Amino acid sequence: MKIFASGAIALFAIFGLALFITQSTAKANASGGRKIVVFNDALNDSVKDEIVARAGGSNLKNLDLISAKVVWLPSRAAAEKLKSHPAVVRVEEDIIVEALARKAGGGIAIPPPQVLPWGIDRVDAELVWPGGNTAGPVKVGIIDTGISNKHPDILANVKGGVNTINPRKNWNDDNGHGSHVAGVVAALNNATGVIGVGPAADLYAIKVLNSAGSGYLSDVIEGIQWAIANNMQVINMSLGTTSNIQSFHDAVIAARSAGLVTVAAAGNSGESVNFPAAYPETIAVSATDHNDTLASWSSRGPEVDLSAPGISIYSTYKGTGYATLSGTSMAAPHVTGSAALVLNTPVGSYDANADGRWNPSEVQKKLQDRAIDLGASGFDNLYGWGLVNAYAATL
Repeated sequence: MKIFASGAIALFAIFGLALFITQSTAKANASGGRKIVVFNDALNDSVKDEIVARAGGSNLKNLDLISAKVVWLPSRAAAEKLKSHPAVVRVEEDIIVEALARKAGGGIAIPPPQVLPWGIDRVDAELVWPGGNTAGPVKVGIIDTGISNKHPDILANVKGGVNTINPRKNWNDDNGHGSHVAGVVAALNNATGVIGVGPAADLYAIKVLNSAGSGYLSDVIEGIQWAIANNMQVINMSLGTTSNIQSFHDAVIAARSAGLVTVAAAGNSGESVNFPAAYPETIAVSATDHNDTLASWSSRGPEVDLSAPGISIYSTYKGTGYATLSGTSMAAPHVTGSAALVLNTPVGSYDANADGRWNPSEVQKKLQDRAIDLGASGFDNLYGWGLVNAYAATL
């Protein structure tokens, strides 16, 4: 897959999901190192700390969302000791997150005149805005490499954020991927650059990956934890792993239970859907081209829920730049922005639990019901229920 040049940026790499998680070389529990230790819910924090200390470990951070701690263990023996403790549910590898992409330079010095990117046009988002729905003030968390803290085409929509890698630092994007995703969701409707699906949505930068696109799974889980605590309504995860880690699934379940619409990129292997997209609690998104055909590299399978434009997507980038990227990473935010628009409409006949408010399953059902059917009639493993259509979903 090629990443096409835009402005002063030339990217030739597989960016795609662009940030997909690969396991570290260590096998699970084969040695010491960084682990996620899940405890019995009944224990208080001090008791958990004592159990870790008695095994010779040190606490790195808490993941209260899943009753876990991220710890450093000195040896395999320490890991085995923790595994055998009756108060410990499981000990898992804190797998490494990797970005398989070539680095690129900064953006252009003078912003270009505003254009309507083809993907935004293809999902008919621009037909929604004249009615007054521009997705504001729906709260959207971008769980990624951060968002540029100086980009004039998105900064006004960024209302806050967090850096789970290092909480003493800010959430600025020093990679580019997160800013690109954020622009697809909610780039401003102004005179320059691009415009997003929901150009007035409130964006929150949840930085879980560093400048190299690398980070620990625990940082992603902490990002989900932050999103729940700060009342996000939609979260976008354009990242994934081929490993089914139970702690990851538990965090996604918690997000869904808390009422967050969770959108995830399906993956770029051309094979099975990655996690977290493969979890039933997410909306898994595959990538299509200008002809509404599935990209050859887009992951596929029964877990796919929707498809969206994912090839040659022009959007904001790190600093004040713009870039054209491809991947399911770019497809997912088209669905995220569409979900934000839906949340700004009356729930109406989709109010399955009669509470007068949208919940994640209701939002997902409407997006699926109003999608444009592609491929085999009805649901299929390539496009899910079809190409997301923001306009139809808001009627």
